[in-house]
Amino acid sequence: METTELLKRVRRIEIKTKGLSRQIFSGEYHSAFKGRGMSFSEVRNYQYGDDVRNIDWNVTARSGDPYVKVFEEERELTVMLLVDISKSSFFGTTRQLKNELITEICAVLAFSAANNNDKVGLLLFSDRVEKFLPPKKGRGHVLRIIRELLDTRPEGEGTDIGQALTYFTNMVKKRSICFLVSDFLAEGYETPLNLAARRHDLVGLHLFDPRERELPAVGLIHARDAETGRMQWVDTDSRRVRRKYTEWYDQHMAYFRDAFKKSGADTLSVETTEDYVKELLRFFKSR
Repeated sequence: METTELLKRVRRIEIKTKGLSRQIFSGEYHSAFKGRGMSFSEVRNYQYGDDVRNIDWNVTARSGDPYVKVFEEERELTVMLLVDISKSSFFGTTRQLKNELITEICAVLAFSAANNNDKVGLLLFSDRVEKFLPPKKGRGHVLRIIRELLDTRPEGEGTDIGQALTYFTNMVKKRSICFLVSDFLAEGYETPLNLAARRHDLVGLHLFDPRERELPAVGLIHARDAETGRMQWVDTDSRRVRRKYTEWYDQHMAYFRDAFKKSGADTLSVETTEDYVKELLRFFKSR
């Protein structure tokens, strides 16, 4: 994409999503995620009624008197956006492609974090990690994130969610709010998901197009596999073909729901035809 056009698109997205994050999402974001973590503050003498589980045994042994650790709410959070940019994200049969919706939602989340003086980072992946931006504060960094979302094209073929989660867990040690954004048309990521969910507050944000589950009966079509690029003829008039296609999609969704449920992480699904503002607000309020 040419630089001038890229800057124009970044500016359009900034105008739309920054307003949303200020007017609508800041309060909901704050109530949904602020204070969910606790950090060590100091030690003080044990007082009657203190939780014995908070006794600092090292200080107690050195001083001869019982001391307890004091914790406080973490005032500053880190938000990480793990975004699937595999070729299936460039699919769409409605007014928006999936990757366009992904960019807008990520921009809203990033500006909401920035408005609350939180750091925000980005990890783009396909079947490999395509780009990693460490968490930082500020409007300039959010605009960098939007530029990368708009302009980065995947070098890899396919989708490897497990590899992305493993990279994220290894690179980001501090507990963070992690939005894993994908169509989740992949499997085999249950173990790294469990590891990431134990360390971070993880949310699976599932974005999908209505045609991804059901093929329309429009006869014989020459279709391209979005992930591999392979072309093949598909008889959409065949009930068996349409049934197999739906079963394939439902299998992936069942895996997605089951894996996240077992890990204890939250999930949110947004269709490209839906108003993502309402869906995000509903999700924030539910937390």
